[in-house]
Amino acid sequence: MTDFAGRKDSVAPQPPELISPWHTPERAALQEEARRFAHDTVLPLADELDRQKAEMPRSLIDAMAGKGWFGITIPEAQGGLGLGVFEYCLVSEELARAWLSVGSILARGQGLGTQTLDPDRRADLLRRSAKGQWIGSISLSEPNAGSDLAGVQTRAVREGDDWVLTGTKRWAGFAKGADFVEVLARTRDPEPGESRSAGLEPFLVLKERDSFPPGMTGRVIDKIGYHGFETFELTLDGVRVPESDRLTGLYGDQGADADSGGFAAVQRGLNIARVHTAARAVGVARAAVEDSQAYLQERVQFGHPIGDFQALRFALADMAADVAQARAYWQQVAHLLDQGEAAESESAMVKLLATEMAVRVTNQAMQLHGGNGYTTERRVERYWRDARLTTIFEGTSEIQRRIISDRMLPRAGG
Repeated sequence: MTDFAGRKDSVAPQPPELISPWHTPERAALQEEARRFAHDTVLPLADELDRQKAEMPRSLIDAMAGKGWFGITIPEAQGGLGLGVFEYCLVSEELARAWLSVGSILARGQGLGTQTLDPDRRADLLRRSAKGQWIGSISLSEPNAGSDLAGVQTRAVREGDDWVLTGTKRWAGFAKGADFVEVLARTRDPEPGESRSAGLEPFLVLKERDSFPPGMTGRVIDKIGYHGFETFELTLDGVRVPESDRLTGLYGDQGADADSGGFAAVQRGLNIARVHTAARAVGVARAAVEDSQAYLQERVQFGHPIGDFQALRFALADMAADVAQARAYWQQVAHLLDQGEAAESESAMVKLLATEMAVRVTNQAMQLHGGNGYTTERRVERYWRDARLTTIFEGTSEIQRRIISDRMLPRAGG
């Protein structure tokens, strides 16, 4: 295909999918639908807009909403597709293959911002979420609290029937375009002997799209990649939230206990987010493999396509094997989550392995492209920039290693 820059990148034919224990005709059809949409609709927009650091158009979000993808994990009774983590990640991998941010925007649905205290309102918001009419931003981190969420210092002080939020939040993606922002804030300091996370509660800050509510301002963070929507540092100066908008949990996961409350309810959502990140990383890495496959046949040196040279052929083979391995693992862990397993170690493992793989594979893809890979004339530089983020967000690689090792080894004196 010839794109806006006149280059001739082509998406190489996808090798046949490996048949897995989790393969069904319904999942295959869903995957094929997402793959066509990613190639025909998302990829041309990514080629045009990413280099401008521009946002994805609302029409694209509406098109995904029309397919029901913002409600993949929402029960059919609430207007969703009634599917699981597996299908959610399956669609996200395909979309991320075209543009990482589009694979990510689906997480702003799936029941996010619906765990209100009123069950009737919760049901109404779930229906809106499933239709893509209730798309949010989640704001957990702060300038001094990223990996250590228990260090959150944004305060929520009760005043009558309201809570008043004050503090600074960081890395709030899509905050301006969203219908709401979920904010993690501290309602009290921990008592002696309590966990450091005691007193942390999520709050629902309602807003109009493309603006901020009274008391909230946002500064755009200038990222090197992950374009498609803006990411903000938010300042909250007396943002008022009614008690009815204090939430019972984060992330909108329909498999979580809605009454488990506050910080404790975050964990399952974090595990799903880690598997979702692994699937997105696989999508980005797969893009690098497919574009490299095409380039090795297109580029001629010394009278031969460079794909004739064994060193380059073997590098491509290693890349493809790494992608296939990571895909098989995220599918396994997604299946465990759908079966109700906590899978905390497994979620950390697949997030660690898949994202580190994506960095390695996209880096090798740039090398295979030679000097052409270090230009904006080829998509591979976009994959490289986006892959690098996957080892950082939703918990850094170091945090994943800590989670895994803490469940394998006791600490001295503990």
